[in-house]
Amino acid sequence: MTESTATKPKLVIFDVEGVIIPKNRLYFEIGRTLGFVALLKILFFGFLYQVGILPLKRALVKIFHTMAGVKITVFDKILTQLPLMPGTKEVFAFLKAQGSKTALISSGLPTFLVQKLALSFGAEYAFGIEVGINGDALTGEIWGDPIERKGKLLILKKIVELEGLKLNECAVIGDDRNNVSLFFDGIQKIGYHPDFVIRAKADFVINGSLSNVLIALNPKAKVPSLSARNLLREFIHASAFLIAVFALFLGQFLVALIICSLIAIYIVSEFERLRGKNFPVISQITRNAASQSELCDFTLAPLYFAFGILFTLLIFPYPANSAAIAIFALGDSSASIIGGFLPKKPLPLNRGKTLTGTLGGFFFGFLAGSVFVSPWLALIGAATATIIEYLPLPVNDNLLMPICTGFVLTFLI
Repeated sequence: MTESTATKPKLVIFDVEGVIIPKNRLYFEIGRTLGFVALLKILFFGFLYQVGILPLKRALVKIFHTMAGVKITVFDKILTQLPLMPGTKEVFAFLKAQGSKTALISSGLPTFLVQKLALSFGAEYAFGIEVGINGDALTGEIWGDPIERKGKLLILKKIVELEGLKLNECAVIGDDRNNVSLFFDGIQKIGYHPDFVIRAKADFVINGSLSNVLIALNPKAKVPSLSARNLLREFIHASAFLIAVFALFLGQFLVALIICSLIAIYIVSEFERLRGKNFPVISQITRNAASQSELCDFTLAPLYFAFGILFTLLIFPYPANSAAIAIFALGDSSASIIGGFLPKKPLPLNRGKTLTGTLGGFFFGFLAGSVFVSPWLALIGAATATIIEYLPLPVNDNLLMPICTGFVLTFLI
């Protein structure tokens, strides 16, 4: 266990989607009420923003135009049915007890919803998108500071001026690039399940329960040890080593067909789980292995994991594909376990990684790769996977690690 060296902030700013409520879940549920075509439009414009094709403001204009006519009561009802990210109430209660003020700033939710959330937590400030309303329904028009470039920073400065604070007396908690204007030098920056942009700028990277942010917000908080849930997750991850072995005996195309079948079953299982129904075996494994924050939404991590292995298996020849899968399976899981049991100071550029975890992952990845290729090639493959795993990249590392490692090994063999 190690102690944080953080100082208590006088003001804590929270992003909302992905930090307090599940990311994109509210609009997914609203889209379902509008029908399949409207849902596809909402998901499509959201996807274009996520991959960087559409800027946030333009994507939101398209989404809210699709939702024109939706009644305010529908928004309220769906919001009350959404789960909070685990630990949310504990964090706000703790901050209130220690005298810190809190603010919610959302660039994706209407102000009336953000104010409702703020009231339930006792937050002093709430800012969201301004929306056009005709009677009791949305017109599809939106405006406001949160969707403008550096708009969140402008809001923060207004709050700081009202409270008579300095910017270095504040902390911000965000998950994706629409919070980047708040992640400047001097303010305490916390990335919660962050994307690659926020991960590179954050002082702290937090996963799991939101209550883990207290490690950064409270100097006396202790770093949590690796949980049984994490161990099960990493055991499943490491078991992918067997895929490389099975491909030798069953053939890569048969194994690929099995993986595709499991992907389809998992997708159905997740949709059923979100509807409150249980899919035999798969739903139970997901509930026991996924983090509590992941369970609030569609759990994507297993899909990135499966597609990374599937593409590596099909694109690259043996033994490069088997070695890449083995390095990925044992190396990545070992890094998480060793980093969890032996927490040290985080590495620069990616504060979610530690030196002990990174070195452990490299070593076990090398051993796994040596089963299929020469030690020299295994060394290069493990180094490639370790670099990909460490760098804050825009594509999920579960997808990139095996593919990049397979590419390098194919080129060298």
